[in-house]
Amino acid sequence: MTPAALKTYLEARKQLVERNLDIHLPAAHRPPQRLNAAIRHSLLGGGGKRLRPILLLAAGEAVGGGLEPLLPFACALECIHTYSLIHDDLPAMDDDDLRRGVPTCHKAFDEATAILAGDALLTYAFELAATPVTGQPDGVVLAMIAQLARDAGIHGMVGGQMLDMQAENRETTLAELQNIHVHKTGALIRASCLIGARLGGGDEGQIQRLNRFGEAFGLAFQITDDILDVTGDATIMGKSPGNDQKHQKASYPALMGLPQARQEAELMVNESLTALSSFSASADPLRALAGLLLDRTH
Repeated sequence: MTPAALKTYLEARKQLVERNLDIHLPAAHRPPQRLNAAIRHSLLGGGGKRLRPILLLAAGEAVGGGLEPLLPFACALECIHTYSLIHDDLPAMDDDDLRRGVPTCHKAFDEATAILAGDALLTYAFELAATPVTGQPDGVVLAMIAQLARDAGIHGMVGGQMLDMQAENRETTLAELQNIHVHKTGALIRASCLIGARLGGGDEGQIQRLNRFGEAFGLAFQITDDILDVTGDATIMGKSPGNDQKHQKASYPALMGLPQARQEAELMVNESLTALSSFSASADPLRALAGLLLDRTH
């Protein structure tokens, strides 16, 4: 897939996800207006890459699935991701003022509203995920809801965030750092690929290979995120770099330096591409996304 074709693909999928988010979310003028306005500010106000829902849709396409049945679950993933950003940005966590190029939720509204907006998005995500999927038994959808709960919660993203906070201001080993990243960021990215493959109708071999792709891709994504926190430009990133150093967080550049961190990211990208070796051109968007990681600017 050429860079131009990937750009067109990503923009089309992003618009598809955002149209569906806009349709599903309560309108800003509906009560409670302040809460709905805060939710829309964080979820739709600054855009975002929509990476997780796009990965879910691309994994579904890779196994021959259609887009429309997967959209509610894809939107659920973006709701969970955005809730995590709202809470991460709070003064008690990372205390950030800017997210996706706009003021963070607690800055645009207030801290209590931001907490409730995150709570609302998390719970609404599971309402969306419970939408029946055409061609899939309810039991399969239920299993994927349970998968999402595991990867978003104690055993995934939330647990990883706790590990990340506990690693602040102390030395960590490579194994500890990888464990943090695999849970904090990698779990939800891996879940996106696994769920897309399962709900898209993939066979067990395809599902496992896309699960492995998601594991490697998720770790590569977080390593490049660590690198951008050192080298990134706030005007391009839509958020302020230097947060890891400010909070003395565990990161790949801090542990091993930028050159080796880049090597680790390249290794993970290569592993993700290897996992796709048996797929046809239907997985080209995933291949192109993996290749794009090493050139990220935001």
